[in-house]
Amino acid sequence: MTSTLTPQPVDRAEPPRTGTVPRRRTRVLALPEARWAAAATVLFLLALPLQLTGAPAWTWGPLYALSYVTGGWEPGWEGLKALKERTLDVDLLMVVAALGAAAIGQVMDGALLIVIFATSGALEALATARTADSVRGLLDLAPATATRLTPDGGEQTVPVEELAVGDTVLVRPGERVGADGRVLDGASDVDQATITGEPLPVAKEPGDEVFAGTLNGTGALRIRVERDASDSVIARIVRMVQEASETKAPTQLFIEKVEQRYSLGMVAATLAVFLVPLAFGAQLTDSLLRAMTFMIVASPCAVVLATMPPLLSAIANAGRHGVLVKSAVVMERLGQTDAVALDKTGTLTEGSPRVTDVRPLAGSALDEGGLLTLAAAAERPSEHPLARAVVDAARERGLDLPGAEDFTSAPGVGVTAVVKGRTVAVGAPARLLDDSGGTAAAVAGELEESGRTAVLVLVDGAPAGLLGIADRLRPDAAATVAALTTLTGTAPALLTGDNPRAAAHLAAEAGIDDVRAGLLPQDKLAAVQEMESAGRKVLVVGDGVNDAPALAAAHTGIAMGRAGSDLALETADAVIVRDELAAVPTTVALSRRARRLVVQNLVIAGVFIAGLVVWDLAGNLPLPLGVAGHEGSTVLVGLNGLRLLRETAWQRAAAEGTG
Repeated sequence: MTSTLTPQPVDRAEPPRTGTVPRRRTRVLALPEARWAAAATVLFLLALPLQLTGAPAWTWGPLYALSYVTGGWEPGWEGLKALKERTLDVDLLMVVAALGAAAIGQVMDGALLIVIFATSGALEALATARTADSVRGLLDLAPATATRLTPDGGEQTVPVEELAVGDTVLVRPGERVGADGRVLDGASDVDQATITGEPLPVAKEPGDEVFAGTLNGTGALRIRVERDASDSVIARIVRMVQEASETKAPTQLFIEKVEQRYSLGMVAATLAVFLVPLAFGAQLTDSLLRAMTFMIVASPCAVVLATMPPLLSAIANAGRHGVLVKSAVVMERLGQTDAVALDKTGTLTEGSPRVTDVRPLAGSALDEGGLLTLAAAAERPSEHPLARAVVDAARERGLDLPGAEDFTSAPGVGVTAVVKGRTVAVGAPARLLDDSGGTAAAVAGELEESGRTAVLVLVDGAPAGLLGIADRLRPDAAATVAALTTLTGTAPALLTGDNPRAAAHLAAEAGIDDVRAGLLPQDKLAAVQEMESAGRKVLVVGDGVNDAPALAAAHTGIAMGRAGSDLALETADAVIVRDELAAVPTTVALSRRARRLVVQNLVIAGVFIAGLVVWDLAGNLPLPLGVAGHEGSTVLVGLNGLRLLRETAWQRAAAEGTG
């Protein structure tokens, strides 16, 4: 069907970023939790040097008191509200422990507890706010309005929410599609990277499906709406990200149960230590001192530091090498990975098409340089990604490109221009060749069979040669796949929206056998959920909006930073900032080393706490000795964890990943 639509001028002064989500960043200090934690930390850091240098108590005492108030009032208040509902919150227990420490003169210990828990709460609030921002920003991919065609042939600009199934909309060149639907009339190349992750625009003709939020190319399209705005692919991605994020709740529920039992046991034990001696005639002061000593030595400071220094040191070390791990919980989970799922475009590959083959045909009288020169000269005025790949290849070879005249472009077909007096056509072999095809068709089939996109060059109507274009595999992709296989005991799976032939060819180069191609976001999510339902702890590595649901649903998600969409970066648990794929197995190995140190530290902390508690209950533990033992164990486990800050820790992790 011939299109009767008239293309309109497009303002290209500020082109949209393909596959990205507009940033809506919550500023850190906009969160009340962050402001209170910052205030508590500053007050603590002002008071500590005054106390250590022997300044009068009136100089540092009020500062500590203010630190208690600013950092402890919110968790204390929330704990009291939970207590009203017959739930004992561990944050309330820590506030009580801090006040108990202050009551027997250990003001600094109590303030440190307050600062640790206030900072933890602020980080959790920030992570929650950033995820909410990115999910809301995803909705901006779909335009706010659409051009609806009326039965009398007129046009109406309406909010996309008012579009109903069966409406017909007009999408002009350069506009984003406003609704999921099917092409009725027109032809164009549509960039679907936000939905499928495909690196190249897809030709759309009557009968083809299009998605809301995808970017139309140079042709105009008339589209029949087939889904409500609330049920579009983009809207479903938003819901999937939210729902998948909530599937991590069982771990949180387990932690809450542990906190409840610990809190109840701690309160009961402290009361018993205080009341039982009183019942047998002990002095009130002695019983209170023993109970406060028990609260100090049984407090979880050493346990907290047993866990955090190794994980935070690993986070800092990874950060120095271009890997942003968003929390200590993530760093710990990375080491539990026993299955990996990799995206293709922008993850295993560099994410941009490149000319890989230049094939002059016999009898064309052109060598590789001549063929590429004519093709690049004809393609230079075009904005198509394949055209840019051809022009870039010619420039890389230092070819001098002549001017082109009478340039025309047909969406889904190719371009035509007059170069040095010769008519040059560059485009899809299936559209430019007749039924016989001949040698050109055979070469095109060979290129496509090897995973390339075939581009035919006609000179004066005769086939002159073909170009093969493909997204290039990252140099470290094969080594990364091998390292992940060594670490997890299972070869990674490839999850991609690209076509099966291209996916299979690239997977073979990377050493991957499990290939799942042609996947939409919900298909990737289903694949990850299938792996996890089999008991696997899946690490997903991706870069696009289409990977966000899978990243959120996975046990752990890593996004490639340079090419990654904002939603993928926010949804993922970690980000490879420098786009070095080899950093993935190294970070997994570093996490495992951190988890081993955590176990060591927990044993050390447990031995000290148990020994001091038994001494306090069975004997007469002097308060200074109890504090020394408590603080000594804290320092010991802290220093043990800091070992992962060294450069050798990263080098050993890299060696562990390579076997």
